[in-house]
Amino acid sequence: MIQVNNLHKSFGQEEILKGINTQFYQGKTNLIIGQSGAGKTVFLKCLLGLFEPTEGTIEYNGKAYSSLDVEKQRALRQKMGMVFQGGALFDSMTIAENVMFPLRMFTKQKKSEMMDRVEEVLQRVNLENVNHKFPSEISGGMQKRVSIARAIVNKPEYLFCDEPNSGLDPKTAILIDNLIQEITKEYEITTVINTHDMNSVLEIGENIVYLKNGNLAWNGSKDEIYKSEDESLTDFVYSSELFKKVRKAQLKGL
Repeated sequence: MIQVNNLHKSFGQEEILKGINTQFYQGKTNLIIGQSGAGKTVFLKCLLGLFEPTEGTIEYNGKAYSSLDVEKQRALRQKMGMVFQGGALFDSMTIAENVMFPLRMFTKQKKSEMMDRVEEVLQRVNLENVNHKFPSEISGGMQKRVSIARAIVNKPEYLFCDEPNSGLDPKTAILIDNLIQEITKEYEITTVINTHDMNSVLEIGENIVYLKNGNLAWNGSKDEIYKSEDESLTDFVYSSELFKKVRKAQLKGL
C-alpha cells in the first residue's frame, strides 16, 4: 500500500500539487485521472521518487520515502516496475534482451536463471515464440505486453503504468487493461495507472483518484463514479454522448 500525506509540489512560484491526501491499495488497480495540466504526471513522478515533494510524505508500506537513506531508497526503487507510455522498448535489443534488462541491471543471476525468468513472464503475458524478434517486428499490442513483462520480471511490489493503452485499438486496450488487473491480483501488487482512457476507468477502476488543478477533487471506485454528483467529474468522465447514455442507463438500473 502507498499512503500519500499532504503532498505539495512546486516549481519556482508555481504550485502543481496542492496538498493531496490519498491511498493506493495492494492487490487493486488504482487509477489517476484528470484533464491535461491537472498534475497527474508530476504526481506519478513523485510516487516514483523522481521528484522530491516540496511538502508532505509518501509512505510505502508504512515507510516514508524521504526518511530513507540513499541505499534504502535505491532498494525501494528496485521493488518498482514501470510500464512507460509507448512501451519504451530498446529497438536494438531482441524481445528477450529487453525483458532481461532489469535482471542484468539489478541482480547477479546466472544467464540461464535470467532466461528462465524471461520465458516465465513472457508466457504470463501470453507471448510465445517472440524471444529472438525485435520490437519493430511485432504489433503495438504485443509491444505493450513485452513492456508489462519487463516491468514484472523483477517481481515488483509496486507497478506504475503511464498511459498503457495509448495508441491501441479499443479491443486491444481492454485486453491490456484486463492483463494488468489479472497480474495485480495474482501477485498482490500495488498498481498505479495514469490514464486518460475512460474505458479503463469504467473497466478496471477499483480505486480512482481524480485530480483537478493540482487538488484531489474526488476519490472512489468505478461503481461509485456513476452515482457521483460532482459536476466536474461527471463532465470529465462522461464527456462523450455514448458515456452519457451509459451513465443514464446505470442510474436507471438497466
